[in-house]
Amino acid sequence: MKRIVLCILTLLTVGSCTKEFDKMNVDPNNPTALSPQYLLPYAIEKVVDRSWGGRTRFERLNLDGAMLWMQYLTRNIYSNEGDNYGLSVAFYNNNWTSLFNDGLVNFQRIVTLSGAGGQYQNTNYEGIAMVMRTWTFSLLTDLYGPIPYTEALKGTADQPNYTPSYDSMDKIYAGMLADLKTANEKLVVGGAAVSGDILYNGDILKWKKFANSLRLRLANRQAAKKLAESKAIMAEILGDPTKYPVFTSNADNATLKTTEVLSSNNEFFLVMVNDSRTDWNVSKTLTDKLNALGDERLKVYAQPNKAGKYEGHANGLPDAIATTYLATSSNIGTYFIQKTSPEVIMTFAELNLILAEAAQDGDITGSAQSYFEKGITASFDQYGLKVTDTYLKTVGAVSKANIMEQKWIALFGQGLEAWTEYRRTGLPVLPAKDPRAVFENDGVLPTRLPFPTSESSLNEANYTKGIALVGGKNDTKAKLWWAEN
Repeated sequence: MKRIVLCILTLLTVGSCTKEFDKMNVDPNNPTALSPQYLLPYAIEKVVDRSWGGRTRFERLNLDGAMLWMQYLTRNIYSNEGDNYGLSVAFYNNNWTSLFNDGLVNFQRIVTLSGAGGQYQNTNYEGIAMVMRTWTFSLLTDLYGPIPYTEALKGTADQPNYTPSYDSMDKIYAGMLADLKTANEKLVVGGAAVSGDILYNGDILKWKKFANSLRLRLANRQAAKKLAESKAIMAEILGDPTKYPVFTSNADNATLKTTEVLSSNNEFFLVMVNDSRTDWNVSKTLTDKLNALGDERLKVYAQPNKAGKYEGHANGLPDAIATTYLATSSNIGTYFIQKTSPEVIMTFAELNLILAEAAQDGDITGSAQSYFEKGITASFDQYGLKVTDTYLKTVGAVSKANIMEQKWIALFGQGLEAWTEYRRTGLPVLPAKDPRAVFENDGVLPTRLPFPTSESSLNEANYTKGIALVGGKNDTKAKLWWAEN
């Protein structure tokens, strides 16, 4: 009160009280602008949590979607929540909204703030945000198909665009691959420091490795549609490991470092332990396959039942039948439901299996068998296990089918990635449906998510064009661009 009175008394002669009046009225606890170090951890955690599980019922993208469709897990109750191919509106509405608003918008803010002319110029922040922006766009386009891309994220631009057009997937892939190459150039080892990095703790070399490994993933995914371009990209990366470093061990894996703090716990832990949800068991498809192979990873992926066995039950069973397996079907392994269990984006094992497929297809030079065995070994090593010659002999020689089966096994937990690879290749071959199972969607395993209902009202003209790009129906049966058959 005294300061206000003093300002009034001296206003005409001094003017100093009004000189910093704007600073006096700034609440330090409610900033109007955030720097990259605060935007980055928020955006990373939001998108990785979404991809790994999501805690909110009817929105659990991985747990109640891809992990069930790829028959890693199965439900013992509420089979209509994903296991029978049924989807709630919230499932495809709210995941779209979160990936765009919580993830992409903030990664774009970091690019703007840290890029040339930005308030916090730092090419390492810019490069990291470009990598994460690309990965998030890849999630969205692989989930929905055509999406707003070229005109997206311009709501706060000088000339804002609130009704962005939908781009075809081939155009989106071209943009993502180009951005990853640029991101690798922006990332400078020994350059400006970054804070708030909850993936690699500021290790820029590992970010470069992730950028180039992700670029190989996307190039391989589109290879059947753009062979020459994909081969050129893979040759460029593999031909110059100094300029384009890639993962060289499990120490390079892109994983979210979850914590003991409740809000940052692993998503599987939050749902299955903290929220006491016991709705899931391990699928019979997974246990049958790993038991047949003598695969030690089963002891990590699942818990033994009361008889000391690793068993599951079929997907899509009605509740009255599914609940009868509660005493015999294995639960998910304890490794995956700790507070600090990692949430995985990409691994050294996956990279080697990508290269095994590329070599098997003749898209790169090198031994497909060697990459294949390195991929299997890396997957075992990821869990502190050792692969044996007996196991490799049981698996058999490298082939497209064996590569994709081993990729499916190695991707346990990463349901979205496994689902995308299955939709692309049709592999691994999943067993015939249990005759007691009841499925929606005419029994068709979902091939995409519908565009959200908000788009039909807020962006109708472009939404209609987007539907045309997936065959004219906004359903879950249309094959996406990279599908090989």
